[in-house]
Amino acid sequence: MKVTKETFITAFALFSLFFGAGNLILPPLLGFRSGELWWLVALGFCLSAVLVPILGILAHARLQGTLFDLGKKVSPTFSLVYSLLIYAIAITLPSPRTAAVTHEMAIAPVFQTSSILTSFIYFLLVFIFVMNRSKILNVIGKWLTPAIILILLAIIGTTLFSFEFNFGNIAFHSPFTDGVLEGYQTFDAIGAVVVGGVIIVSINLKMTDATYNEKKALIANAGWLAGLGLFLIYAGLILTGALMHSEFDDAITRTALLSGIGKYTLGGTANLFLSILVSLACFTTAVGIITGTADFVKYRFNNSQKAYTLTAIIGCVLGVAMGQFNVGYIIAVALPVLMFIYPITIVLILLNVVPQKFASTKVFKWVVLTTILFSIPDFLGSIGLGESIADISEWIPLSQFSMGWVLPAAAIFVLNNFITKDL
Repeated sequence: MKVTKETFITAFALFSLFFGAGNLILPPLLGFRSGELWWLVALGFCLSAVLVPILGILAHARLQGTLFDLGKKVSPTFSLVYSLLIYAIAITLPSPRTAAVTHEMAIAPVFQTSSILTSFIYFLLVFIFVMNRSKILNVIGKWLTPAIILILLAIIGTTLFSFEFNFGNIAFHSPFTDGVLEGYQTFDAIGAVVVGGVIIVSINLKMTDATYNEKKALIANAGWLAGLGLFLIYAGLILTGALMHSEFDDAITRTALLSGIGKYTLGGTANLFLSILVSLACFTTAVGIITGTADFVKYRFNNSQKAYTLTAIIGCVLGVAMGQFNVGYIIAVALPVLMFIYPITIVLILLNVVPQKFASTKVFKWVVLTTILFSIPDFLGSIGLGESIADISEWIPLSQFSMGWVLPAAAIFVLNNFITKDL
């Protein structure tokens, strides 16, 4: 792999794209509950939170298009519905979650105000920035990620040199698949297909004299480099949580655990600084999500500024409505949605990455349809209706791990490419 200065710059941009503040609260609790199998949980988590999103960037590099282009081989109607659904999810769940994280980590411990007040002020500011597209966010963003990384490295390093490698009890039924499913909550595969195109456009504008293959190689090298960085940070945070199993109560929340670890390793002042940085990173994420959604709707309505403004208002109102709830509640609400949409997103990414001779229109249609059908039992199980289809689910491989779509989708892919292709 040829690593140049441009490769490092692009890798850092990709790292920043996926390294959202919400992601920070997930790995420590995973480790806290994983015991000596923390490494297996880490592999599962990084499969869905690192590998799949990086492949999403590679898919964009090949397509050189937008979210709509990702699924248009299935049909234009499907692609439009999928795109609208993705954007609706983005402004309803991950965007409000940023407000909840900000309240729990930075506002409530200091001011002890209500979450609804935090959410209202938070999204009022988000709306102002969305409507003005301030360059301040870009300036802040350049400093936020490096500062957060340095603090996290200090936390991980302090833990590794201060704690013996003793582990607690394992709270997971299936550590690997539980790690995979928790990786869904990062929303990074969705992030890859939503804003990954922005990275591609930026590279095209910057490298006007480069060939398609040169740009594709740059993105691939930068992607794997960014993926390695994400893997090391996530694995380090999971190990940190596992080593601190005896320092906190078993019922501790995700945000409280991250704050507690920061205070325990670095002291109160550094932890306050971490909380402020995380809150700023949350804010930039929320602005990015709502701006991207408003841009998409504006484009679909012939560049209507009214459509842009109305979408921004709706996004912020939904943010206030959902952002007043605690992080744990928002994560619980998101699970059923992710159990349905994430498999479809993963399959679309993989089909856009494999060699084109294996990804015909027919293959796209049948594999995506199969994924949708076999995701329904997992979705029903996530909302407590699993018993109603228990007789069906027991015949689906991996359904006990909420991954019943995997083998059927793979089988249809093989069937269409290698068995019935010439029939």
